[in-house]
This record gives sequence, C-alpha cells and structure tokens, in this order.
Amino acid sequence: MDQFIVSARKYRPTTFDDVVGQRQVAETLMHEINNNKLAQAFLFTGPRGVGKTTCARILAKVINAQDGGDPNQDYAFNIFELDAASNNSVEDIRHLIDQVRIPPQVGKYKVYIIDEVHMLSTAGFNAFLKTLEEPPSYAIFILATTEKHKILPTILSRCQVFNFNRIETKDMVEHLKGIAQKENIEASEDALHLIARKADGGLRDALSMFDQLVSFGGGKITYESAVDILSVLDLDTFFDVSSMLASSNISDALLSYDTIVKKGFDGSTFLGGMAAHFRNLAVSKETKTQSLLDVSESFQSKYIEQSNAFSFAFILNGLNLISEAEEKYKMSRNPRLLVELMLMKLGHLNSFIQNIPSLEEVKKKLANPTEGGKSASFKRAPSIVEDKPKPNIVPKSIESNGSGTGEQNIGPEKLAEKTSLPTAKGAEISADSAKQEVPGTAATVNNTAVNDDLVTSTRIKLKGFEQFKQMRTQQQTAVQEDEVSPKLEGNAESTTSIDIPNRDEILTPSSISNKNIDEAWVEFYQSQTTRVLTCLKSLKYEYLGNQLIITLNASHQESIIDEIRPTLMQMLKNQVPHLAIQSIVSVMGEIEVQERRPYTDKEKLEYLIKKHPGLGEALESLHLRLP
Repeated sequence: MDQFIVSARKYRPTTFDDVVGQRQVAETLMHEINNNKLAQAFLFTGPRGVGKTTCARILAKVINAQDGGDPNQDYAFNIFELDAASNNSVEDIRHLIDQVRIPPQVGKYKVYIIDEVHMLSTAGFNAFLKTLEEPPSYAIFILATTEKHKILPTILSRCQVFNFNRIETKDMVEHLKGIAQKENIEASEDALHLIARKADGGLRDALSMFDQLVSFGGGKITYESAVDILSVLDLDTFFDVSSMLASSNISDALLSYDTIVKKGFDGSTFLGGMAAHFRNLAVSKETKTQSLLDVSESFQSKYIEQSNAFSFAFILNGLNLISEAEEKYKMSRNPRLLVELMLMKLGHLNSFIQNIPSLEEVKKKLANPTEGGKSASFKRAPSIVEDKPKPNIVPKSIESNGSGTGEQNIGPEKLAEKTSLPTAKGAEISADSAKQEVPGTAATVNNTAVNDDLVTSTRIKLKGFEQFKQMRTQQQTAVQEDEVSPKLEGNAESTTSIDIPNRDEILTPSSISNKNIDEAWVEFYQSQTTRVLTCLKSLKYEYLGNQLIITLNASHQESIIDEIRPTLMQMLKNQVPHLAIQSIVSVMGEIEVQERRPYTDKEKLEYLIKKHPGLGEALESLHLRLP
C-alpha cells in the first residue's frame, strides 16, 4: 500500500510558471535572475498558504541552475531552512552565521530560508543585522513571514520586500479543476467555488478541504456534501430568506433563521452571509459591475434574476440595516433578538418605501398647491405688534351722533369727552389709554351696539417700534403722575368723566410702595431654595428712582443676585407694576471683619464658672487655682 501524499505537497509548484495567483512576484524574480541583478536578502510577506516558502525554494533551485547547471539536480546541500518559531535565540543565529562562512560545494549559491522570521527575539535580530547587511557573495537570505509589522525596521531596510496577495477565487477554482482532472475526480463547479470562498485566499487550505471532500464522497464532490462537510451556509438559504423579506413574509423568515441557529450557526455568520448576499445583489444591478460577482456561473444568473426583481432602494437600505446589526452584534446582550429585529425591519422595508412619494409627485404638488379643490393652508408666524393679544377696553357709555358717519377722524380728546372709563384703585387711567385698540366688530355697552366706524377710529396705527416705545413711556409717565398728585373730585376742567375714590381711601405713594414691595419680597424668597432664601432674608433693599437697590453683605451674594435677577424682575413687574421698576442694582455694603484669637485657659474657666455657678464653689472648696 502506497503512502498517501496530501495534495498540498503532491501538487506543490516546482517552477515559477506553476505558481498560482502570484504572477507579479514570479515575473519580478525571473527578471532579476535573467538580468543578473539578484539581491542578497529577500523578505516574502503575505497571508498563510499563498506560496511564500514555495517561491523561496523555487528561487533557490533556479539560481543554482542558471549557469548551465542541471535543473533536475538536487541542490539540497545548498538550501538551508530554519524555523524561526522554534530557533529564535541568539545561539541559533550564531550557528547560522558560522554556516554562512563555508562556501557551497555544488552550485553557485547557498540559500538560507528563514520561515516565520517575525518570531525571532530582539537579540536574535540584532545579532543577524551585520551578516544580513554584508553577506558573502555566495550567500542569499530569504525571510518569510505572515506578520510584517513585527519585523524591525532595520531588517526591512536591508531586504527586498515582496508582498504576496491572497489568491483569487477564479484562479483557485481553475487549479482545483486541474487537480480533479488529474486524479479522475468528478467535482461540481459550485462545490469548488464554495471551497475557494471558504479558503479565503489560501490555496493550501483549499487543497486540504478538497482532500477531505474527496474522501467523504468516494471520489466525487457535490455541492450538497460540501455544504455539510465545510459547515457553511448554503447560498440558496440567503436567496430564500431575501425573497421572504421582499414579499413581507416575516414569519417564514424568522422560522428559517431559527432553523439556521439549530444547525449550529451563530448570528454573526448569518449576518455576514446576508451582507455578502445583498452586496452581490447590489453589484448585479448594473452590467458593468456584474464582473465583481465572486460566484459560479449558475449562481451569477440567480443573483441577476433576483436583483432585477428587487428595487435598488430595498437592496441599499437592507444592506444598511444588516451593517448596523453587524456592528451592534458583539455588544448586544440578546444577539438573537437583534437579528430577528433586523429581519422584521427588512420585512416592512418594501411597504415603507412604497409610501414614500416620488420626486415627480413632490414637484407636481409644489407646482399645484391647490389639488382636489382643497386649498393649501399655511400658518403665518405671529407678529410681535400685530398678533399680540390686545386688551378688551369697553366704555361705560358712548354718545352716538345719530348718523354714525361723522366719527371717522375722532381724536383721543373727543373720545375722552364721550366716554366714561373705570379707574383702578390707587391710580387713574389717562386719556392716552383710550388710544388702545377695541377688538372685535361690535361692542355692546348697556345693551347698545357700538358703531363700527368709532371702533375703527380708535385702533392704534403703529408704524415702528420707536413709536410703540414712545407711547408706552407716555402711558407710564401719566400713571406715575396720577399716583403722585391725584385729581380732585368735581374738577370742572377735566375732559373725562372718571370716578375718583374718596380722599380718605388714597394712600401716599411711599406707604403703598413700601407695603407692597415688602410683601412681594417676602413672598418671593419664601418660594425659593434654602440657599437663596437665607441670602435674601439677610439683605437690605430700597426703592429709588425706578430702581431696586440691594445692599450686599458678602461677595458671594452677588452671584446669587445675578442668578435670580431675571426671576426677581419678572415678579416685581407682576406684583408691583405701579412702581415701574426698570432695573435691579446690587451694591456692596460695609463688611464687618471681627478679629479672632484663641481663648486662654483663664477665659475658658471664667466662661464655665459663669455658666455653671456650682463649679466655682467646688474649686474654692478644693482650693484649686490655675497656674
């Protein structure tokens, strides 16, 4: 019985022409050999199983046979392979350097292949630097590694670096087809594509899976057996789930995912497969991008067919939802619920997209604002002057001229003669207040309808904010003058008929102000926090010239006053509007600084004797004195 040799060793390339998927590396090395420009140190870097060690052995064989040597001769004595993963000490490197001093007995070059060179220790790298920089003319070093970032920069600067790429799926499939023909194995192309995708660019992994499937199928490889043996999700599964989601069949999609989980696949594998499936659907939408499909021809036709059945909006938004679920999967406490929620969103995605109006519909609605007999209504932002609610001032009695047509240009004085306005307690309403607008179309006073022309004539015609401020200032000045000097009863020169209270009911302005502001002050600080209450309770204040002056006792109180100043100002305007307080000013008062010193023992004893008289008698009876 002959010994079985795995395909990875049996079909290892022996020439650069046999190397799969590394054309740029092979051509570069052949040009250097033919032009006699061969470097003395190389670094081969790339993923596992892409041909780094194979190319190093081919290079060592070719350079020894280039000067008329026999290409079939065994140059094993000139090729030294060192596994740096197990020989990474300084002593191993020193032993290698001692071997370098001996010239080759057969051939022209001695080639030293150091595999997994990134495993060398820092001391080993440093011991190797000088020899690597100035080796003998017959010595060539080939370093191979999968982790280039772990190599010291001083080593990289002394080597020619060749980057080996991952082997493309189509190249790997062609190589597997050739091996299947040589071995008389019947292999499905879909199964070979599945092996190539599972290998993720590594031909050695692909050959290992190929041997496994051959042993399972007895010389025959089918797509179904590949799916079972390699433990991968079938592409048909993603086609079925996508069709369910596109038709909003969420229940069947959830059951399919449950079956996938029961087979032993986790949610991350399912999400990765769904992301790859929707990506393939997206690139299948355009003829130019269909070449990006990394699947067999049979599956290419399926992708093109399904992508034509789906809208690009569904594919793009679905890919976005899947990507978000992939990002959150590792951090989620309930990963299965996250995947199921993603499936539910995908199931409702088509119905959501259909309800979004198209661009043409939006343009049509903008061009025709009135559609179907319904006029488009727009709400105008309220204006500060025009839309502000106006007070409803209703006169007690209005003398009508009978015709109702001669009152268009009536002034405030004429209106004051014909109206009798009520007065507030402690203050009178001046004639200027009659300029305020009377809202509504008609006002009824004493069961009599007010003429519309009279109402229109009393409406305020504000042309600007300055005029509005001027009118407000005049009203406030008139109110303050009326408070300081109230009009006498029965004044014959008055143009308005105003009810004036009895003289006994009129209080002096100072008494009204102090009383009202004190009550408002106490009511205000009682509603505040403990910190503000303690501060305001100890402060003094006075009303002077439309200003409230607060005297502070400490510097930290100023920040408290600044904090409550807007609220306090609003309270004063609401509670004591007749004072017309315009600002709140805080001034720093005199701060009393008490000098502190430690108490003496005598002072402490005197305090205790004063507090407890019996203590003094006890001291006298015991004849105790302080020293």
